[in-house]
Amino acid sequence: MNQITQNSSKNILPEEEETIAAISTPLGESGIGIVRMSGPMAEPIARGLFKAKRDQSPFISHHFHYGEIIDPRNGHPVDEVLLVLMRAPKTYTREDIVEIHCHGGYLVLQKILELVLAQGARMAHPGEFTKRAFLNGRIDLTQAEAVIDLIKARTMEGIDIANQQLKGSLFKEMASLKGRLIEHLSLIEAHIDFPEEEIGAIPQTEMRQDLLNSVQKLGEWVSTYEEGRVFREGISCAITGKTNVGKSSLLNVLLKQERAIVTPIPGTTRDVIEEVLNIHGIPVRLMDTAGLRKAKDFIEQEGVRRAKERVADADLILLILDGSRGLDEDDLEIILEIKEKKKMVIVNKKDLPPKISLEAIKKRFPDDPMVSISALKNEGIKDLKKAIYSSLVHRDIRVSPEYLIVANIRHKTALTRIKEDLLNALNGLEEGASLEFIAFEIRSALDALGEMVGETTTEEVLNRIFDQFCIGK
Repeated sequence: MNQITQNSSKNILPEEEETIAAISTPLGESGIGIVRMSGPMAEPIARGLFKAKRDQSPFISHHFHYGEIIDPRNGHPVDEVLLVLMRAPKTYTREDIVEIHCHGGYLVLQKILELVLAQGARMAHPGEFTKRAFLNGRIDLTQAEAVIDLIKARTMEGIDIANQQLKGSLFKEMASLKGRLIEHLSLIEAHIDFPEEEIGAIPQTEMRQDLLNSVQKLGEWVSTYEEGRVFREGISCAITGKTNVGKSSLLNVLLKQERAIVTPIPGTTRDVIEEVLNIHGIPVRLMDTAGLRKAKDFIEQEGVRRAKERVADADLILLILDGSRGLDEDDLEIILEIKEKKKMVIVNKKDLPPKISLEAIKKRFPDDPMVSISALKNEGIKDLKKAIYSSLVHRDIRVSPEYLIVANIRHKTALTRIKEDLLNALNGLEEGASLEFIAFEIRSALDALGEMVGETTTEEVLNRIFDQFCIGK
């Protein structure tokens, strides 16, 4: 996009009143590409560039129109296109939107975008279309975040969690909680501000029960975060062990392809090989590392250094031991190095006569799962996948409107704060604290709730969220 130059004389409107444009499909060769505009100039720009193939009535909203994009400087056609105009407010951004569906060649898309910008639009910032949808009230902030989660999802479970949030499940729960808290706060503040008036007594029993139910439900949502994060973000998983224990063979059998070179020569794997695998809905980034031993040359030394870096940063370690050989100094050194890491022990080469006692290994790793496999014979691999899943997900995760899953650290932090504030208010009621104290805690909970759904979120937080988006969404 850096080849595109914009008209520097026009940027005098407030940013929210400008018309933005971007290529909304990945750059490269494809059958169809889309250039999207949003803003008050979208329709006039389209009319200035589009020539219908046959006589048509004026642009009809939410209908495709067949024709060509014409370069107004020389009248030359650029591409045969389908153009759709969507007039506000029934659009993604609640502004006028135009999409130009053209052939998906890089130069074609760049040329059409260049013409659109020359007619008065400006290049959209990352995520600006979705940001406008949020600012114009079409979606709340949690739904906006779900859009990027949906785009980045790598498994169906990740898609399901993003869709649950995109449909407003979290927002609806927060709206319901907000309504109840405002009722409680209004009654409390009425007693504080007008103590002499004949206002009905505060129904403390009902208020305590409602706060207790809310605290419990908030706690349940917060408790889903670790599993939700795993499905949303995936994990990094380093396969480690000494040379020739079967690390590359395991990677190949898990991926069902010859991704890593396998030879009987020690030190064959010199660099870290990474691939993503779907294990029961969890995106697992597998890293096949160089065998950890005293390096024989500079190249292997660099491979061992990189392997140790990956092992240090990994969420889960798959430690492979060679069941056909006894533990040696290299094994013991690796075991000591990963002692504090979350790990799983894999005893490989079960197809050969055993030289390692599984009972002895289990005593050495009493708290870590252990699986016996043969990577060569593809035996025990299903059990290994189940063990990886069970080590990460400790309950039945069901994505449904009745079972809310929190997968975003910002949401978890806000929900935790709301829960703590309401717990303070509940304890205050139990201990006979002043009404001012109870009101303060409920207001604090409402503030955290407002920040989470975007009612009171700062510009800095918004920029941090939408900067994660691609340009064009």
